[in-house]
Amino acid sequence: MCILLLCFSASLYTTVTSKKVCGRPPISDGIDKTLLKRVYDIGEEVSLTCELGYMPSTTTPSRISCTAAGEWTRSDLACVPKLCPIPKPLQALVPGRTEVPFKTVLNYTCDDGYVMQGANESTCLHDGTWSHPPPLCKAVNCALSEPPRGGRIVHDKQVRGTTTMYGQGWTYECDPPKAPSFERGQCKEDGSATVPPVCRDVSCSIPEAIQNGFITFAIMRPHGYKEKVKYACNNHYVLDGNAEIECRNTGNWSTKPVCRAPCSVNIRRGRIFYNGKKMWIGDLKPNRVLHGEPVVFYCLNKTEKCGYPVASTCHDGTLTIPACFEDISMIEYTLKARTLPSEISMCAASPATPTSTARPV
Repeated sequence: MCILLLCFSASLYTTVTSKKVCGRPPISDGIDKTLLKRVYDIGEEVSLTCELGYMPSTTTPSRISCTAAGEWTRSDLACVPKLCPIPKPLQALVPGRTEVPFKTVLNYTCDDGYVMQGANESTCLHDGTWSHPPPLCKAVNCALSEPPRGGRIVHDKQVRGTTTMYGQGWTYECDPPKAPSFERGQCKEDGSATVPPVCRDVSCSIPEAIQNGFITFAIMRPHGYKEKVKYACNNHYVLDGNAEIECRNTGNWSTKPVCRAPCSVNIRRGRIFYNGKKMWIGDLKPNRVLHGEPVVFYCLNKTEKCGYPVASTCHDGTLTIPACFEDISMIEYTLKARTLPSEISMCAASPATPTSTARPV
């Protein structure tokens, strides 16, 4: 009984598993797979076609069949995407190309100051056309701003008509002694113009003196909008900034200048190059260079046994001595002056000497 059951089971297993089938045929991009089945019997045939938006490489449909080995015959069909012509205004952005493939998406934007009229996106369709035509970018215009009450508008450029273009600006002015709460206006990217300011009384405090400098002429009193005060520096100090300050519409003065201090060249012996002259340090009388002026020192290239110049600039009382510069003894200075870096042959190329390695004095 058991033997018969085992034989029956073996026979059933053989019957079920001996039949071969083919799975869904392997396909490449663009081939229509909507009508394909998951399983095919031996000998079944399938006609492969291209889906919408793709063109076949052959004029006749490609037929494949399921073989007795459970494999598909080879297909010679290739489906290539259809092409859409690139809109002419955009062809300059893709040199050498005039078409793009099916499903390509173009995204459009307008420059600042322009408003888009039309769709901002277009897709290449299956028939080789675009879903939307290129949009237009129209320049933004603003209605002219109203002048402030008790004041006027001064446009940066001449305006004709009742509108102005995006980005164009103007200045608000008030009848003296009043000042506008803000001074500048413009045509904005959304097509609106700046709301006019308010004209109001403004006063700046009594102007203050600056260190190592003075006010050239001013009455020591509060000043009104746009009134000015002028500064100068003491002897040998250099003015850094605008000499004049102005009372602003905020009630504050514009930034005061600073008087920068001169520098001493703090080396004991040696030569420098300053103010267009090569001189011994003892001949620099008085020992003083002004803020912003360069001084050249001479260093020794010990390998090549030649000299090379290194420049340093006076900055507000500080002149940094290059780290490569070496002070010498009085004996060397007196008896071997001709061997100093400043007196021997100059190197063909100066070694890199970063100012960050210099030593301050």
